[in-house]
Amino acid sequence: MAIEVIENKCVGCTMCLRSCPFGAIEMVNNVAVINPDKCVQCGACVDSCKFDAIFLRKHEDVVAPIEDFQDVWVFAEQKKGVIQSVVYELLGEGKKLAQKRKQNLCAVLLGDKIKAEAKKLIERGADKVYVLESSLLKEYLDEPYAQALTQLIKKYKPEIVLTGATTIGRSLIPRVAVELKTGLTADCTGLDIDEERGLLLQTRPAFGGNIMATIICPNQRPQMSTVRHKVMKEAEIDKKHKGEIIEIDPASVKLTSRTAFLKSIEDVAETVNIAEADIIVSGGRGVGSAENFKVLEKFAKSIGGAIGASRAAVDSGFMPYSHQVGQTGKTVCPKIYFACGISGQIQHLVGMQSSDIIVAINKDPDAPIFKVATYGIVGDLFEVLPHLTKELQKK
Repeated sequence: MAIEVIENKCVGCTMCLRSCPFGAIEMVNNVAVINPDKCVQCGACVDSCKFDAIFLRKHEDVVAPIEDFQDVWVFAEQKKGVIQSVVYELLGEGKKLAQKRKQNLCAVLLGDKIKAEAKKLIERGADKVYVLESSLLKEYLDEPYAQALTQLIKKYKPEIVLTGATTIGRSLIPRVAVELKTGLTADCTGLDIDEERGLLLQTRPAFGGNIMATIICPNQRPQMSTVRHKVMKEAEIDKKHKGEIIEIDPASVKLTSRTAFLKSIEDVAETVNIAEADIIVSGGRGVGSAENFKVLEKFAKSIGGAIGASRAAVDSGFMPYSHQVGQTGKTVCPKIYFACGISGQIQHLVGMQSSDIIVAINKDPDAPIFKVATYGIVGDLFEVLPHLTKELQKK
């Protein structure tokens, strides 16, 4: 889109100049002139002009036919040359989607001197791995990564593009979607294919987690989603699986950046990453205080677990945000999840319901948490946990 001025209609009244919130208009020889570097096409000047001298021109994009798009792509996020575990989850789910669409499962690996990692993606089920190496891609920067992925998508035309709902994924993929003028569904917890129409069914919490909405993108391609970490199972390693590594010539991809990477400061405040823990002991508002969380910490220590918390416990100041599990916190998928004094609202459940085993401890026998629990203990957590700790310490 672009704002244009019809010179022979402009009377120099300056109404458009005063209406522009971005200072993108100036008067030259009594005619309005639009500065394209400042203009965001908001249309305020169009509405203010009483002489029909300014209009918003909409450009029709030439879009390739939907049938030209093939394959399921997974963005292979890496940090310091190490592929992140969320990628393997996406490959596992992406394989199911690709099989239903009778297409290839592909991974896109961006970085510097990263080609050796492509083999791991093939062992996890990728049929093709597109590898682009450049010094500009050594550390994650929004602009060059978005430019690289956008150009590859335009060239190879995948039908579906998936990335993790991580800090990097949430920063990268909206930029790509805007450039491609296609839809994007964020924070998905489920993916499937409508086999009759061939559409990607993207399920995510909506309205504060009170309902699960399924979203489709019927008219544009690719169909794009970010997927929550730890809600899907990782693809199994199959060293016999064969795949193709496609090396992209860096000279064929235009990369620029207005920012530079200086240094990375690691977060040392959080000693245990609950997103990767096999055992999690979580407390809710029912724990009562930060002091009472020491009972949970003692129990967690006895079984080698990490400490989690519900949003209610974090909002009450019992635990820091880094321990929060749920829709507005972290999604976890441990082997065992202990929910202590947690009622089990949907906002919390979406962050932990994929756990292999859920043990609920609550005084209220009607608490919603018991509906998803593998084992339920109706009782006072301050009586139950010390007893369990004592028994476990014997062993």
